[in-house]
Order: sequence, then structure tokens, then C-alpha cells
Amino acid sequence: MRVGLGYDVHRIVADRELWLGGVKFDSDFGLLGHSDADVLIHAICDALLGAACLRDIGYHFPDTDPRYKGIDSKHLLAEVVSLLSHNGYVIGNIDVTVCCERPKINPRIPEMQACLAEVMQVPVNCVSIKATTTERLGFTGREEGISAYAIALINKNC
Repeated sequence: MRVGLGYDVHRIVADRELWLGGVKFDSDFGLLGHSDADVLIHAICDALLGAACLRDIGYHFPDTDPRYKGIDSKHLLAEVVSLLSHNGYVIGNIDVTVCCERPKINPRIPEMQACLAEVMQVPVNCVSIKATTTERLGFTGREEGISAYAIALINKNC
């Protein structure tokens, strides 16, 4: 068994779509990034890569590479899962916390779980997503950005 921790943050901006956990949210803002800026998926990617000691998302998908400009982060996650499989690992479970004041995440959690479980090829009950605010403190509280923390458990495939 191996465990990895991932963290990501993206700045809130106008005139961008908001994607979280592979799901598009109706919102008057989005997140700034080279890809679709899905902060939740990026944190999961880093947790999985860290657990397998395979560096981080920026190493594998640099923001200087035009191939990743505007890419759907689900494709990045699928590539990470493939990389883990190639290195003999299977996913045990994922636990994610998203920090934002808005939009309200809780009503969409089952949809995000189903989406991510499909991409990672794991049962839905292996993908935990939680949402919290920061009680209006810090950059998330001021609605300057959204952050996500993820932890992943992986196992060596025997």
C-alpha cells in the first residue's frame, strides 16, 4: 500500500467555464489555468502520482506544452491512471476536499463521484468528495480562488 497527497489551487476569473470533478457547473466565473483548470482533478492527479513516486502533474503535463492548452482534465486523469497501471499499481480509494465559498458543491457530489469513478475505473464508493468553505477567510474566503486537497491509496497489482 502507498499513500499520496495532492493539493491544487486556481484563481477565479470571469469568462471561463467552471469545471470541478469532471462536471461543468453553471457559474458566472471559472478558474484560470492552461487546461480546463479542474482543481479537483488536478489534486487527485498529484495524489496518485505522489503515491506512486512518479513526480507531479506539472512534470507530466507542463503548462508550456501546447498539447495541454484547454485540455479536459479528465484526459489528464485517465493518462495518470494508465501510468499507474503501467507501473503495476491499482487505485484503492480517493478522498478529496474542495474549498470554496461558491458554487455549492454538495448537490453535485454524486455526479462528480460517478464521473471520476468511470475515468479511474474504480467503484463509485472508492471516490469520496467533500466540500467546505473557509468561513470567508483567506483567498478562498475572498472568492479569489478555489483549492482542493486529495489523498490517494494505491496498491501494487500482484
